[in-house]
Amino acid sequence: MPRPRTRLRRGPGAAAPAERAPRVGFVSLGCPKALVDSERILTQLRAEGYEVAPTYEAADLVVVNTCGFIDAAVDESLDAIGEALEHNGRVIVTGCLGARPERILERHPRVLKVTGPHAYEDVVGAVHEHLPPRHDPFLDLLPPEGVRLTPRHYAYLKIAEGCNNRCSFCIIPSMRGRLASRRIDEVLREAERLVAAGVKELLVISQDTSAYGADLRYAPGAWRGTSYQTRFVDLARGLAELGAWVRLHYVYPYPHVDEVIPLMAARRVLPYLDVPFQHGSPTVLRRMRRPAHSENTLARIRAWRAQCPDLTIRSTFIVGFPGETDSEFAQLLAWLDEAELDRVGCFKYSPVAGAAANALPDHVAPELQEQRYARFMERAAAISRRRLAQRVGRHLRVLVDAVADGTATARSEADAPQIDGVVRIANAGTLRPGDWAEVRIVAADDYDLTGRLA
Repeated sequence: MPRPRTRLRRGPGAAAPAERAPRVGFVSLGCPKALVDSERILTQLRAEGYEVAPTYEAADLVVVNTCGFIDAAVDESLDAIGEALEHNGRVIVTGCLGARPERILERHPRVLKVTGPHAYEDVVGAVHEHLPPRHDPFLDLLPPEGVRLTPRHYAYLKIAEGCNNRCSFCIIPSMRGRLASRRIDEVLREAERLVAAGVKELLVISQDTSAYGADLRYAPGAWRGTSYQTRFVDLARGLAELGAWVRLHYVYPYPHVDEVIPLMAARRVLPYLDVPFQHGSPTVLRRMRRPAHSENTLARIRAWRAQCPDLTIRSTFIVGFPGETDSEFAQLLAWLDEAELDRVGCFKYSPVAGAAANALPDHVAPELQEQRYARFMERAAAISRRRLAQRVGRHLRVLVDAVADGTATARSEADAPQIDGVVRIANAGTLRPGDWAEVRIVAADDYDLTGRLA
């Protein structure tokens, strides 16, 4: 079978203006399948505004797509990498030989990145990391942060899809599959683009944020010259470097979550955890098949607040789960009283087609579900009212979401958009959406605060 090769020429680099498009040189070795891989990578890069350089010297960076089928092909690939390093110095390696990175790094430790075969996204991500695309507002169809449906000042940052848990009331794993985390360098680059575009708050989301990276065996990645692992705590540390509010959602109370609390105490990330506890009765949690159901969550909450007294904890619960007895519901209310969560939502259990909980005995009657829901929400509102009253007289930094008729609707670090409370500012003055403001809290009700510009 013929083995197509495309190589760069050696020649003088053109003196391009400072604002020209970034240029990528490409060396493709091996079989036609590898050539198609090279075409796909180049197509994506060209669509993003990169130019293809004809010589090593004219390129800002060189990608070498290698072959590793036989020894002769390995030698040819290693020689091609060496040539690119000699004449350019900035080289990313991909392709079949990339499946054995130790062979490459042993001989050429200066390469910027090594990826395996068919790793289109990894190659493009490596190019983004070492040669960011330039945005041209007059030519590009999309802004660098992509098309977003949220206001300009906050954005959701999805770090993974799917879930490895098998909660009996949930069918998300059957719909979205098992946990599939994004590499940490890819996530951090997206976050960096969002902040550069004006985002002031990043809301980190997935089905199980604290399990992030487990499926990738916590693979390493580099960003801004620092090495990170694809794991929950490293993600928090990386996002903390961006200077934006970082809000962590859907965090299960695993022991390793303790490691992020010092970052919250230091205000590196927001002192806010969205933890879906779902219930306070151990027997109900076992029937729900909840992860970490055997953890002493009350002890964990106490330890978190001892380290970070300003920590806000929000959660959601289910009442009327199949088999829930009066005693188990009383356990839930007692748990809620002791936990004193800041923000709470509640759902009445309802069967979902395909969920294992449908087969459980002793489903709770709708009338009793409604009674328990009302009692739960009354208890949660009293706790919220009591905790918010403690903020009256304090000075808070808030982020403005909207302004109408001289009153601004804003949020403190304790308030996620659309699901938590707000801070209303009557003397909004010249405030606009997306502005920061310093306010003194003058009143509180069950869920919201009222403040005045400090």
